[in-house]
Amino acid sequence: MSKPAKVIPIMSASAEVEDSAQFVSMYQKQPTIYPRAVKGWFANWRWVFVWLTQLLFYGLPWLQWSGRQAVLFDLDAQRFYIFGLLLYPQDLIFLAALLVLSALALFFFTAVAGRLWCGYTCPQTVYTEIFMWAERKIEGDRVARMRLDQQPWRWRKIWRKGAKHSAWLSIALFTGFSFVGYFTPIRELAVDMASWNLSGWNAFWVLFYGAATYGNAGFLREQMCKYMCPYARFQSALIDKDSLIITYDAKRGDPRGSRSRKADSAAHGLGDCIDCTLCVQVCPTGIDIRNGLQNECIGCAACIDVCNDVMDKMGYAKGLIRYSTENGVVNGWTRLQMFKRALRPRVLIYGAVLSAASVTFAASVAMRSPFKFDVVKDRGALARVVEEGAVENVYRIQIMNRTEAPQTYRVAASGIDGLEVVAMPASAGPAAVTSTSVSLRLPFVVAQGLAGRSVPVMFAVTGVEPTSGTSADRSAIQFEKSTFFIPR
Repeated sequence: MSKPAKVIPIMSASAEVEDSAQFVSMYQKQPTIYPRAVKGWFANWRWVFVWLTQLLFYGLPWLQWSGRQAVLFDLDAQRFYIFGLLLYPQDLIFLAALLVLSALALFFFTAVAGRLWCGYTCPQTVYTEIFMWAERKIEGDRVARMRLDQQPWRWRKIWRKGAKHSAWLSIALFTGFSFVGYFTPIRELAVDMASWNLSGWNAFWVLFYGAATYGNAGFLREQMCKYMCPYARFQSALIDKDSLIITYDAKRGDPRGSRSRKADSAAHGLGDCIDCTLCVQVCPTGIDIRNGLQNECIGCAACIDVCNDVMDKMGYAKGLIRYSTENGVVNGWTRLQMFKRALRPRVLIYGAVLSAASVTFAASVAMRSPFKFDVVKDRGALARVVEEGAVENVYRIQIMNRTEAPQTYRVAASGIDGLEVVAMPASAGPAAVTSTSVSLRLPFVVAQGLAGRSVPVMFAVTGVEPTSGTSADRSAIQFEKSTFFIPR
């Protein structure tokens, strides 16, 4: 009797693809990070900057200056008020200069001490810190939060989660309200919100900015730093082996291993690292600093605080994880030796450029003219002859008052001998724009020798003090070129 043929199961193409999909995954789920609370010197400094930045952000719109909001970006009127400074859209060059200064400062501080901005003053870090504080107060510290997430949805979990998200939404909405208060007078905005009379655009931006804060600080957190922020990608080009960064002293710490406080680590062939992993548990981005500097490290120094606390308990010297330089760790340099190396060419160049740019920016703002004017020649009649026996050109001068007080202006012109200016003093209200008609007349005797030519002329507008009738200062005199046409 012949043996029965072996039956080989045949899978369809769809079933084969479905089966392989169970083993090959192109996506790894982002694990939830539960940062442990930490206390220490650097943690205290982080909270100092949280308070400073938020007092400034939340409080500045409420500050009054000369009867108005001290900082207000009035987009409808196209005027930006920054304390005593009044800016127009034409002054956006100052905003560009401020952005350049910010970039130079970022380069300088990164070259000196790594990601100080990210660790202490970045809005993402600040609001994440605030949200995690509310989370710990309501749900507890790391272990309690992990247990709560694993529990089924019962009353205890529902009210704790609900209370946490209510706190988050309150903070986020107040943040959105404060943000809109920089563009709409915040006192009026508060009255409108209290009376449920908020305009559509204001309501949209309060909700939009609040939702962005709620999502970024409540859910995205470290993913913003890892995947969305470009700073982590180019920081490696800004630091070198003499930049102060958070480092783990592998020579001192390895080999790692747990032991009792009374055990002699040298006798067991162990380093000072007891492999407690607390440095990983307190990290807001979930990295292990013992593996070296990584793009995800935001320089918050939480690992330094918790490691120093562990070293104290074990009776070891602090500084197993510390702010240091790569050369300092390798060569065993003292802090003074590392600080001396900080004054290297890269840092000196960044510092010199930043200082020069800052001085230039401050001087430009201080010497900014209190008004600006433009000259537009009358296109309807380039020139005409008047009864007084002169050739006349007509111009329209538009004057922009950059102050918050009414101003008077006088117009003069030069460039041709015998040129006469026919114009009345122009007045402009606070932060207003005015225009006036100005006639320049040239006697026939002079005009005959210049027939058929366009001769350059220079207009001078002088800001006049209302009380004394004289020019306030040299910056109150502005010049603008134009031409005087003489017909044949």
